Amino acid sequence: MKPVKPVKLTARTSLIDVAFAVGDALRAAGIRAVLTGGACVTLHTDAAYVSHDLDFVLQKVSSPDQLDDALGTLGFRRVGNQYMHADTRFYVEFPPGPLAIGGDYGAKPVELRKGRSAVLVLSPTDSCMDRLAAFYHWRDRQSLLLAVAVARHRKVDLDRIAKWSRAEGHELSYQEFLFTASGAFRGSGPPYGKRGQTPARLRPRRRLA
Repeated sequence: MKPVKPVKLTARTSLIDVAFAVGDALRAAGIRAVLTGGACVTLHTDAAYVSHDLDFVLQKVSSPDQLDDALGTLGFRRVGNQYMHADTRFYVEFPPGPLAIGGDYGAKPVELRKGRSAVLVLSPTDSCMDRLAAFYHWRDRQSLLLAVAVARHRKVDLDRIAKWSRAEGHELSYQEFLFTASGAFRGSGPPYGKRGQTPARLRPRRRLA
């Protein structure tokens, strides 16, 4: 893929567009990182839920200077452990790796594309599990609702989620997830906005090792 010219971020730039801009900037700098957390939910729910931070987990060692240079092309500046931008409320963080969901290190990122831009993200199933991990271990009920939102907007592998939940020791909490999400599997609407098909411009194109 040819390098994409850095875009100008403004107060009106959506989180989804910021995610793709950051994905392009990191790729241009040879930095491999995967979008996780709430921002990943934003992409998988077509912005029915909008986070304020973008958490990218690095999959190869990159120095702070490399990250500074890459994100600097978009106008981000490092403040402590966060990258802030004067013209957008969204900020970027790089939480410590490795890429894992609870005790599962088998997450396989997918690449989402929008025109010539691309960003690596957790798959819908892994994103659902990522939010369930916060619910299981910290009883964060917003994370439960976000897991439900992903399951209602995208096809997820319930067998894999069930097996992972048992391995995490949270089979009963998984049943609570199923109960909360039961309307989704009957075809009712999601907790955030309208239920919709995956837009072609955001459809996962290929899995990456």
